[in-house]
Amino acid sequence: MSDAVIVGAVRTPVGRCKGSLAGVHPVDLSAHVLRALAERTGLDPTQVDDVFWGCVSQVGEQSWNIARNGVLAAGWPETVPGTTLDRQCGSSQQALHFAAATVLSGQADLVVAGGVESMTRVPMGSSVAGGMPFSDQLRARYRGVEGFADDAPLPFNQGVGAELIARRWRLSRTQLDEFALASHEKAAAAQDAGAFDPELTAVPLADGGKFTADEGIRRDTSLDKLGELATPFRADGVVTAGSASQISDGAAALAVTTSEWASRHGLRPLARIHTAVVAADDPVTMLTAPIPATAKALRRAGLGIEEIGVYEVNEAFAPVPLAWLAETEADPERLNPRGGAIALGHPLGGSGARIMTTMLQHMRDNGLRYGLQTMCEGGGMANATIVELV
Repeated sequence: MSDAVIVGAVRTPVGRCKGSLAGVHPVDLSAHVLRALAERTGLDPTQVDDVFWGCVSQVGEQSWNIARNGVLAAGWPETVPGTTLDRQCGSSQQALHFAAATVLSGQADLVVAGGVESMTRVPMGSSVAGGMPFSDQLRARYRGVEGFADDAPLPFNQGVGAELIARRWRLSRTQLDEFALASHEKAAAAQDAGAFDPELTAVPLADGGKFTADEGIRRDTSLDKLGELATPFRADGVVTAGSASQISDGAAALAVTTSEWASRHGLRPLARIHTAVVAADDPVTMLTAPIPATAKALRRAGLGIEEIGVYEVNEAFAPVPLAWLAETEADPERLNPRGGAIALGHPLGGSGARIMTTMLQHMRDNGLRYGLQTMCEGGGMANATIVELV
C-alpha cells in the first residue's frame, strides 16, 4: 500500500516584525528555504512535480502566486510549477495535507509543501485592500451573537474570540501569563541547547551578515512584566499582547513523496504522514476548532491521546492550547516542548510548516513514534496532522 512520507524539512529562523528579516523580500525568503531543502535532502529539483505554498496576505510583494515566483527565484527549473493557497494560519499545514494527498493518489511523485509570510513588509489584513469580505447575508447570520461586532468593518475578531474562550474555560489572567512565560522559557532552553540548529537555515542579509537564530524569544520577561500589559480586546479581559502570538517574518519547506519513490531515488524518509484532517467550528469564537480536529484525527488514526508523544498546538493566543488541554486531557508536559508562537513568532502562511519542522526534529531527538500538530485558523477552522517516525 502506498504511503506519504516527509523526506526533508527546513525553516528560516523567525524574525520579529521590523526585525532582522525586514529587508528580505518574501519571494527571496521562499527561494532560500527551497534551495536549502534541496541541498539538505539531495533531491533533484527537476523531479519536483509541484510546490504547494501557504501565504495568507496575497497582495503586494506576496501576490501573483508567490509559490511560482519563489521557485523561479530559487533558480529551480522553469518546468517546476507552484500554487499558493490560503487556509489562514493553517495555510502551510494545509499545503502539507495537499502534498500528501497528491502523492498518495498517484498524481505526483515528489511535492514540496511549505509557506511564507513577511508580516513586516505585507502587514496582516492587507489583503482586505479596501473591500468587504463579509456580505450582508453573512452578517445577518451572526447579528446579535456575542463577540460579533456587526458595526465593525471586520466583525470577526480573533482577540475577542480568545477572550470568549478564556471565559468559557474559566482561564485566569495568571494562567495565561504563566503559559506565556513558560513558552519563552522552553524556547530559550531549546535555543541554548542547540535543539533548533538542525532545522534552521541561516538567511543571508544585505549587509553581508546572516540571520541565524529566532529573535522573538524574550529572555528578560517575567510574570510581573506580563502582568503590566493592557488587555486590548476587553477592558476587563485577560488576554494581552504577551499571551498572544508575535507578528513575525519567516518561511519553511518540506518535501513529500512515497516510501517506494524515496527508496528508488536515494531519499531518506523522516516520518510518515499517518493522518491528516480538517475541521470547523464556531467562526465567532473562531479559535476552538483544534479541539474537534484533534478528536477527528485520533478517531481516524485509531489512536488515543496518550499514545501521542508530542503535541504542537499553535499558540495563537494562550487560551487556545489551554482550552485544548482541558478538553483532550492531554499531558501538558508533551505540549509545545520547545515553546510556541508566543515566543518564537507566527509568520502566518509559514507557521504550519515551521511547527511541523520543529516537531519532527523533537521527535527524532527523543525517539517519539507519534506527533500531533493542530492550529486554529480564521473562520473557525483547524487542521490536524498525525505523523509517525520512520
